[in-house]
Amino acid sequence: MEFKHIPVMLNEVIENLNINPCGIYVDLTVGGAGHSCEILKRLTTGKLICVDQDIEALEVSKERLLKISKNVSFYKSNFENFNDILDYFDIDKVDGVLLDIGVSSYQIDNKDRGFSYMLDAKLDMRMDKSIKKSAFDVVNYYDKKDLEYIFYTYGEEKWTKRIVEFIVDYRKKAPIETTFDLVNIIEKAIPKAVRAKGGNPSKRVFQAIRIEVNRELYVIKKVIPDIVNRLNKDGRLCVITFHSLEDRIVKDSFKELARGCICPKELCICVCNNKPKIKILTKKPIVPSESELKNNSRSKSSKLRVCAKI
Repeated sequence: MEFKHIPVMLNEVIENLNINPCGIYVDLTVGGAGHSCEILKRLTTGKLICVDQDIEALEVSKERLLKISKNVSFYKSNFENFNDILDYFDIDKVDGVLLDIGVSSYQIDNKDRGFSYMLDAKLDMRMDKSIKKSAFDVVNYYDKKDLEYIFYTYGEEKWTKRIVEFIVDYRKKAPIETTFDLVNIIEKAIPKAVRAKGGNPSKRVFQAIRIEVNRELYVIKKVIPDIVNRLNKDGRLCVITFHSLEDRIVKDSFKELARGCICPKELCICVCNNKPKIKILTKKPIVPSESELKNNSRSKSSKLRVCAKI
């Protein structure tokens, strides 16, 4: 299957990275290298490091990027290991980092990866196929309370309790093995009148399971302070998110890092000596233009937030 990838808000990302031709940049979610191709074209003596936990994405990006320049290196890892990645390349600070969070179009459209509720396949949803836990394990072995927490918290699914009841009843008789097995259970759990009003009833549940399998929200919260600590002065961090839970974490993390004094309000003077680490460059997130939305419907929910190291 061809690795197709349309980079979201490409021009906006390139503009906000404020690329120094001699600088060091990191694309922590290189995917099909759509953003990285344009970053690399703007480097002369600079260096680009491309990271992805999906080995298929790394192989494709390597083939595409090395045709542009040799000033690029590759590393297979989850982006939560940002410090280890820089240490591996013996790099102290960098000038810019891109974090394009979420599942790629290739992963969704590749039937064998088990991400899509539109394609029948084995339940998987692992971005890194070397990890043990898959969507099959979550659906079949998590207890009722854990499933309810995941579906409600990560998927914001209103019919969580009923869906979980149907899942638990089904798996008493046989394992839930495929995406369509799960889709059929969800459809039976949600009343027909409700299904007729909204979008696909499986969307939120599949999103929730994917987030749990890949620990998506945890790693975002963990890595942002690590990235900021390794940025050079005026270095930029660009983060693209695709749903409200991710965006909220990025927004709150930026606010925390941009704060000065953290002393209790009762104190008359500051004793904490806490200094802001970043300047937030996007008071409101940047969203796709009308023309981009027409050409790439999957960019619809995306938001870009940017900060600069002080």
